[in-house]
Amino acid sequence: MRPIGFSTGAIAKADFRHALTCLRMYGITVVELSALRFNELEPLVQALDNLDLAGFEFVSFHAPSRFSPHDEDYVVDRLQSVVARGIPVVVHPDVIFKPALWESMGACLLIENMDKRKAVGRTAVALRSLFERFPESRFCFDLGHARQVDPTMMEARLILESLGERLAEVHISEVNTSSRHDPLSEYAMSAFRSVASLVPEGVPVVLETLIDQGQSDILTEVDRARCALDQTIYAAG
Repeated sequence: MRPIGFSTGAIAKADFRHALTCLRMYGITVVELSALRFNELEPLVQALDNLDLAGFEFVSFHAPSRFSPHDEDYVVDRLQSVVARGIPVVVHPDVIFKPALWESMGACLLIENMDKRKAVGRTAVALRSLFERFPESRFCFDLGHARQVDPTMMEARLILESLGERLAEVHISEVNTSSRHDPLSEYAMSAFRSVASLVPEGVPVVLETLIDQGQSDILTEVDRARCALDQTIYAAG
């Protein structure tokens, strides 16, 4: 059975302790600690020493998605303390201004493919170029981003065929035209099934579907994600 969990930011934004409590209630063992906003980074990093992560079989950390080049040294310094704990860090390639700063993260650096708002990291060709610069880093594949960029999922297939050996984590959600991460629809689930065979069963799947305002709930979205990656349903169809 696929390991499926949630981003803390999708459940409760900056209230990561509440999000972890919610995930434990349902026996979820996969979590991504979210510092997606720059001002969330320091509180989350400082909390790591005393944060109870017992019971979680996979833990990753999402770096801020937007900050200025002036702040890059500070951000990387704080993320190094995350990597030192053996926690992989997911980063958007458009905030890598000075690649040399990030190289020492090695296999703990997970580079994510981007949505249509970003000028880099959206295609298989662009991603291959990034990984040439970071040969030890691994890949976080965002299915929702890939579908938004190419609804036919052909680019998603090319990305997975090209970078599947680096795959360390999968993000799943419905990414709408405004690039918000919505709960999964039947249309998105059907699209994701078309490439599910290229996602190994053991790769952790992290839901980024926003449920912080009651848009859906944890178990519903986990069930939808499992269905969206069920190869048998696609084959039967």
